[in-house]
Amino acid sequence: MNILLINHYAGSVHHGMEYRPYYLAREWVRLGHRVRIVAASQAHVRARAPDMGGLSRRDETIDGIEYTWFATPAYRGNGLARVRNMAAFVLRLFREARTLVREVAPQVVIASSTYPLDIWPAHRIARLAGARLLHEVHDLWPLSPMELGGFSRHHPFIRLLQAAEDYACRHADTIVSILPKVREHLEARGMAPHKLHLIPNGTDPAEWLVAPPTLPEALDALLAGLRAQGLAVVGYAGSHGLSNALDTLLDAARLMKGRPLAFLLVGDGPEKARLERRARALGLDRGQAQVYFAPPIPKAQIPALMARLDIAYLGWQRQPLYRFGISPNKLLDYMMGGCPVLHAVEAGNDPVLEAGCGLTVAPEDPAAIARGLEALLAMSRSERRALGERGRAYALSNLTYPVLGQRFLTTFAHEASHG
Repeated sequence: MNILLINHYAGSVHHGMEYRPYYLAREWVRLGHRVRIVAASQAHVRARAPDMGGLSRRDETIDGIEYTWFATPAYRGNGLARVRNMAAFVLRLFREARTLVREVAPQVVIASSTYPLDIWPAHRIARLAGARLLHEVHDLWPLSPMELGGFSRHHPFIRLLQAAEDYACRHADTIVSILPKVREHLEARGMAPHKLHLIPNGTDPAEWLVAPPTLPEALDALLAGLRAQGLAVVGYAGSHGLSNALDTLLDAARLMKGRPLAFLLVGDGPEKARLERRARALGLDRGQAQVYFAPPIPKAQIPALMARLDIAYLGWQRQPLYRFGISPNKLLDYMMGGCPVLHAVEAGNDPVLEAGCGLTVAPEDPAAIARGLEALLAMSRSERRALGERGRAYALSNLTYPVLGQRFLTTFAHEASHG
């Protein structure tokens, strides 16, 4: 089968996030299918942009996956420059529709760019090729900019996004959602009930079978020193943004001063410098329950970090948008690393509860987080390890890309085409 996967933000193991399109495509290639990913050259989530060499289009093959990069303008933040970046990609898809049909002869076209505007060119390509059309939901747009960014439903861009979401719900043959509680919302936008399939984010089990490279020398020495002092280590690895609720973790650390533990925050992000200043102002840079910050580490070193943590923390802001469910990539690292998890969230689903791999407490509540950590610390090391092993077993059974890639393929099997 020939699959055309359109995802503005698609990355790879060489470019960084977002990884899901790469891992799914790699599984489909391993199963004998041909996959072309079409993505924009500029995306804020990638660690490294593709080298366009001044060209407006670049084609390359990565691990058997064909990539086509379309040049788009650079942007920062969520202003007009990002809208121009989206528009450039979507218009280019329209212009290249016949070329993509001729080159790929797709039997399935997947519109997966997070924002739904790519559904229109994807529908045109599917119609020209007589292919099935699949719309993939990562985040709900336009609800995300409305509820997180405060945009009015009457804003012209929000109206355009709403029209695109409604079009996708009505015209896609299949809809795949990462978010498990979206059915009612999508049916209200015109989706027929039989179209929806739920496929969460996943992990590559092979990356956890090889011996991980050692941690950076400074981080390795820090962890060895904390262990030598007999301190339990509560760890966080990932982006330092407002949505990660790390201020609440700092407040919980302040409540736990004097306890034999340390907090380690590994990663980077727009809030990191402010969090470091706040930790110093709260006196969390010294004594017990001290908070340490470390630079981000390569993805390949994550297994080595997970092996050194006693408890992994995952926090969220209290946000009504999470009523549609969550599927955090960070939790997959915690599960595969066998770490017991302290989860601070209020959402439509709770993957930590489903996996039985830790405790869940209310978000934005430092006292609740402190009580949750105390409960986990009161367990023996073997009891905590048993929680972590449950998470690993759950991830291996349900959340690996070989499993999810096959599930995704079954959604293609019995749908009508646009031929």
